[in-house]
Amino acid sequence: MLSQSSLENHLTTRFPPGLVGRRVLFIGLLALCSAYIQGPLTKILDFPGALAEMDHFGLRPAPVFAVCVIVFELSMSALILAGIFRWAAALALALFTLAATFVALRFWELPPGMERSMAMNGFFEHVGLVGAFTLVAWHDLREHGASGKGRTS
Repeated sequence: MLSQSSLENHLTTRFPPGLVGRRVLFIGLLALCSAYIQGPLTKILDFPGALAEMDHFGLRPAPVFAVCVIVFELSMSALILAGIFRWAAALALALFTLAATFVALRFWELPPGMERSMAMNGFFEHVGLVGAFTLVAWHDLREHGASGKGRTS
């Protein structure tokens, strides 16, 4: 059985730390942003569905809200993945997610049962996303400052 230090030594000799670290960071950020890439693409491909979603949540005028959500989610995801003002984009998606969660997943208003349980699970999953984006922002600010200069991926 390998000890932790011998495993670390083995892995660092096989995989250059800088290259692996950047790839792992990018893959992790891509996974975190995946819903904010898939969602807008789905809205683009089914714009009537996007309008119905906006109407369902009382967001009017629906076409304006739909376009704004599409542009916002895709652009913030692109900034995060490119490492350009990553901290600001991550905080923006954290705040957007928190607001959207309170609009869309008000489980406390539902009667007990499966629908309430599903909404509650979704609510707390979104709170987890808010936490993850907050950690991305904190890490980026700690590592690179607020200037937004230089890529961090």
